[in-house]
Amino acid sequence: MVHVLSSRTLLRPTDPERSRAFYGGQLGLPVYREFGTGPERGTVYFLGGGFLEVAGRGDAPPSPALKLWLQVPDVEAAHRELADAGVAIVRPPVKEPWGLIEMWIEDPDGTEIVLVEIPADHPLRYRPGI
Repeated sequence: MVHVLSSRTLLRPTDPERSRAFYGGQLGLPVYREFGTGPERGTVYFLGGGFLEVAGRGDAPPSPALKLWLQVPDVEAAHRELADAGVAIVRPPVKEPWGLIEMWIEDPDGTEIVLVEIPADHPLRYRPGI
């Protein structure tokens, strides 16, 4: 059995500086660590219980199959903050039929990012009778 101690998503953007400005500046993700030098140096950001590593350079944008799911405590507040920071909102907050409140944005390479608020009464947080 594999015993996982930590994990991270590796992202190879087409323009690393632009992606660092987006993730560190506009989204305001805190830096866990940095390594290397120059424009293709690595920056690892905290993502709650995981990490996002932006390092190196890709010849093409990441696959559209890659999506980032980020849980936030208040998606309406995140919407205001990101709009004020100049982040293009792909879809404003909407309460989905499954009960989560979701808002969609994209990084500079078009990687879709969903910001999710889980209401206090949602089964992901609270399951009566258990």
